[in-house]
Amino acid sequence: MGKVNKVTLIILDSVGIGELPDAAAYGDAGSNTLANVAKAVQGLKLPNLGRLGLGNIHTIDGVAAVELPQGAYGKMAEKSQGKDTTTGHWEMAGIILEKPFRTYPKGFPPELISEFEKRIGRKSLGNVVASGTQIIEELGPQHMETGLPIVYTSADSVFQVAAHEEVIPLEELYHICEIARTLLDGEHKVGRVIARPFVGQPGSFRRTANRHDYAVPPPEPNILTELQRAGVNTMGVGKVFDIFAGVGISDTIKTKSNMDGVDKILEFMKNTRQGLIFANLVEYDSLYGHRNDPVGYARALEDFDSRLPEILAAMQPDEVLILTADHGCDPTTASTDHSREYVPLLVYGQPIKPGINLGARTSFSDIAATLADFFGLSFSVGTSFAGEALK
Repeated sequence: MGKVNKVTLIILDSVGIGELPDAAAYGDAGSNTLANVAKAVQGLKLPNLGRLGLGNIHTIDGVAAVELPQGAYGKMAEKSQGKDTTTGHWEMAGIILEKPFRTYPKGFPPELISEFEKRIGRKSLGNVVASGTQIIEELGPQHMETGLPIVYTSADSVFQVAAHEEVIPLEELYHICEIARTLLDGEHKVGRVIARPFVGQPGSFRRTANRHDYAVPPPEPNILTELQRAGVNTMGVGKVFDIFAGVGISDTIKTKSNMDGVDKILEFMKNTRQGLIFANLVEYDSLYGHRNDPVGYARALEDFDSRLPEILAAMQPDEVLILTADHGCDPTTASTDHSREYVPLLVYGQPIKPGINLGARTSFSDIAATLADFFGLSFSVGTSFAGEALK
């Protein structure tokens, strides 16, 4: 089998490829992020992803199946209960959740909010389920007048705190979120507490890149901690460090956008000879999926496709690229939440056999098992596809 010394794993956040068999139980029957976005814009232009085999996984308008894909291809089902960012990424690292993180479809209980307000020394606004852009438009002016932070949640297991950077400085907002993180444990353990800073004036607020996630530390062992123990460098790009609360991540760099994320991925690729680069490109989800904007979603996919040749050109002979996603977020459905979907799986590099159909994997944890095989480790969760894919 081919020798692998470096893997670049890129998560195209929310780029699902069709409803899972249990999607209806999550309210997601009919969701197919990629195919439905393609239909909404009369066809996607993704020639580079197409050559790797994207159109061979599922029918996607504008992305034809090719006779001999340059990569191995397939799709993965989520075994864990849930459809949120943390659950998806954790499963890729070999952590399968039998019980989903708790969600709050009616907002947080009054006693929890009361204790939160007591600990931060001020009242709060909101405590509702809302989109981040909607809530700051509605409550931003009142927040600016009163200095009270805005608390909200979503269909995900999140406790989000929004504040204007000129009203509550970043360090203070982060401290408020740290207090919330200590409170949200035990019975009320949520997957993430998220600081959501914004700037601007009423009618023209915009969120900034200074978001910070406070995740529950992942259990061990997981593939990231196992790689670290084996001396394999683990590099996080974007919100990966936050998703894992820093556990198992040796080096990290934040990103301001998808295209900035590609720039940072390329920096790591060019400056490291060995290890795992684990990157998340979040804007498909945050800017377009949750806002039901298929046109923006399509443009973001095409923007990434146009940068893909740079990534392929930067690859070393002993390097493998894995492209996948963590869940769906179909912008063409009535819902603005994540969707319970399969995720695409594209694997490319000199060590990889072209044109291999990896089929429908039963768990995202197959990524963890495959990484273990690539780097010569033993790992008991997931089913590796290294034997199928490597030359």
